Amino acid sequence: MIERRTLVRHKTFFRGRIYFNNRLSSMDCMVRDATAHGGRLEVSDSVALPNAFEIYLPNKDEYFHAKVEWRRGGSIGISWSPEQFSGQRPEHAGPEHAIGDRLAKLEQEVARLHKRLDALQDV
Repeated sequence: MIERRTLVRHKTFFRGRIYFNNRLSSMDCMVRDATAHGGRLEVSDSVALPNAFEIYLPNKDEYFHAKVEWRRGGSIGISWSPEQFSGQRPEHAGPEHAIGDRLAKLEQEVARLHKRLDALQDV
């Protein structure tokens, strides 16, 4: 197989959240490989994902505009644009973006609280 990538990809295993349909729909994903300009996602192959969507990466606390480059079963190769917004609502975004941003922040807070609770239960 011929390697067409110009950037080094890094094996990853972190969670992401995909938003589409004007942020009315979302789904979880796993980011398995990543470069500065894209990555490979593992998603449920039962969901019809559009060719362009927004992805939130909680470990980086960043949003990216993503475009599907290829699909194979539950794996999707994406490219993401360098224009990103870090937890901040873009000025051109409507109220649905504010709700999505708040939901993402609340999901992150819940994850932190779960970790604290687990640590307290271990003591």
